[in-house]
Parts: sequence; structure tokens; C-alpha cells
Amino acid sequence: MWQVGKVIALHDETATARTITLEVPDWPGHVAGQHVDVRLTAQDGYSAVRSYSIASGAHSEGRVELTVERLPNGEVSPYLTQELAVDDQLELRGPIGGWFIWRTHQTEPIQLIAGGSGIVPLMAMIRSRASVGSTAPFRLLYSVREPAAVFYREELEALSDHDEAASVTYAYTRVAPKDWTRRPGRIDRALIANATLPSNLAPTCYICGPTSFVEIATSLLIASGHKPDQIRTERFGPTGDRK
Repeated sequence: MWQVGKVIALHDETATARTITLEVPDWPGHVAGQHVDVRLTAQDGYSAVRSYSIASGAHSEGRVELTVERLPNGEVSPYLTQELAVDDQLELRGPIGGWFIWRTHQTEPIQLIAGGSGIVPLMAMIRSRASVGSTAPFRLLYSVREPAAVFYREELEALSDHDEAASVTYAYTRVAPKDWTRRPGRIDRALIANATLPSNLAPTCYICGPTSFVEIATSLLIASGHKPDQIRTERFGPTGDRK
């Protein structure tokens, strides 16, 4: 069923990405990692539907946050990131998904690996963990083009500073901050070995990002001794659609 959500807040995460906070009166609740379909309908009746991960934690009480990155050839994302205004309405269908999820009763160590905007559903997991006071060890490896492209920067910095059971490692692929110890580049075997939970801890691993990134990260984890059945993946195609 389609539901109507009212935009109650907008926040620019980067120059090309915006977080949209919606109030959805009949929202049934969601699990971290799920997504929604968003439908936009033009005056001539033409409609477009795109899927977006939910960024808000599972205990958001009728509010849904979506972080949308504007794509050069996007059909929906330019409107959502540049024209949508507070008090506008969006049609939503969901929540959707039952595999790429983290439930608050999980206690095993969790390894999160994000490529670009793939951070969004992983952020929902991080927020859900915090909302219930979970002590499950969380580690995030976040691969991003440059410092200016990081989503949720302040929130992630606070997580690393104040929670000993959670940590964040950045991997910059094009431009790194001054004096950064690792040269810009893609994730590799050495980074996986040094920045992720070891396989002997048997963590559940969640990887989200573009298809090529997910495939590389999955292969590196398996080569490091992680079992394939402990790795869950979510992929984005060239248009930003989920797969």
C-alpha cells in the first residue's frame, strides 16, 4: 500500500546529497537496513518510482529519514535534492526487505562496509544500535571519494569518540585529508586486514555500495577467512536503484 509522508525537515549532507525527514502518520515501523519505494507523479499523470534506503533508526516513531544523492542523469533525485520543500508530500511504499537487516536483539560482532551512498542503510543500523543501548561490537569501514563526500560526518565522529565498542575507518579513493596515513585508493587486502574485525570473531558482515565495490569487498573478506554465509550484501546500479 502507498502511504503519504509530509516533509518536516531537510538537511544537506554534502553538496549533492540531502536527508529528507518525513512524518508518516500510519508508518508501521521498520527494521534497520530496509528501504522504501518513492513515487513521484507529474501533472500529466506520468509517474516514476525509485527505491531508497531508510536512514533513520528502527525506533523513529512515525518519522522516516531518506538520504538521497543527486545523480547527473537522475530522473527523481534532482527533484528530491533541489526542489522538494518542507510541507511537501511524498508517496511511500514499504518498508521493504528482510535479508539485509540488523535486528536490535543481535549480539554478535558486526562489520559494516560502505561504498559512497551505501552508508545509508548501515547508518540506520548504527542508529538503531544506539537507540536501544546495544553493546554489540560495531566496526565501520567507509570508502568515499573525498572528505567533502562523507555523509553524517559529525554523527560518525561522535560515535568513534564516545563509544569504545564502535569504530569508524575512512578509505578515501581520490582525495585524502592532509597528512592522511593511507594514500588515496580503493580498498585492498591490507586495508581489510587492518581495519575490519578478524574472521575468528565470526562477525556478521554487511556490505553496501555500487555493484563493483560490493563484489571486491566480498572477495576480500572471503580471502581473509570470513564465511560467505556470514556476509550480507546490498548493491546499487548506475542509476542509484537498489538491486
